[in-house]
Amino acid sequence: MKKLILAIAAATFMVNMSSAQEEPIDLRENLTFGVKVGANLSNVYDTKGEDFNADAKLGLATGVFLGIPLGKYLGIQPELLYSQKGFKATGRLLGSDYEFNRNTSYLDVPLLIALKPSSMLTILAGPQYSFLLKEKNDFKNKVLSGGLQNEFDNEDLRKNTLCLTGGLDINLDNLVISGRAGWDLKENNKNGTSTTPRYKNVWLQATIGFRF
Repeated sequence: MKKLILAIAAATFMVNMSSAQEEPIDLRENLTFGVKVGANLSNVYDTKGEDFNADAKLGLATGVFLGIPLGKYLGIQPELLYSQKGFKATGRLLGSDYEFNRNTSYLDVPLLIALKPSSMLTILAGPQYSFLLKEKNDFKNKVLSGGLQNEFDNEDLRKNTLCLTGGLDINLDNLVISGRAGWDLKENNKNGTSTTPRYKNVWLQATIGFRF
């Protein structure tokens, strides 16, 4: 994943150098379709005072997007993304240290309003629907590993989540460098009670894309 981030940064630098002397193509009034790939740096918030320390995790982010113009300076940009999120947690339970890793895979569907002040810059914000595709838990504790691992794996967590997301697209002709921030509006628990800590996902996302 670190190699992917370095590749994105290197590609951005090379494109900036090659296009520094040229004015980007203005596609603000064109219907465009694109593909993108990059990474999420995800964590959790709103943990209801649970006694653990959460650390961020890297995950894959990839998918497609559609640019629908509503004039030169305004548009709509729906996207369809496969997005890996999760967190790492450490703490103490019954006098013993524990480690907990949760890896989740989502189908993210942001519906973004696009403000296009220039051909190079697009400002985006809007709601996002996220559907939980897969979840994997890894709990390590000398005292309760087996029992709690089974409880985590059998939990009926929320699969449909409403989120907010926004960020910037830097448009360099057909190449698009994107940065996003997003956060869940609902916690992971369906009924407000859960063995694992209550939380909401929060993430930063960086991608590089190509639009047609």
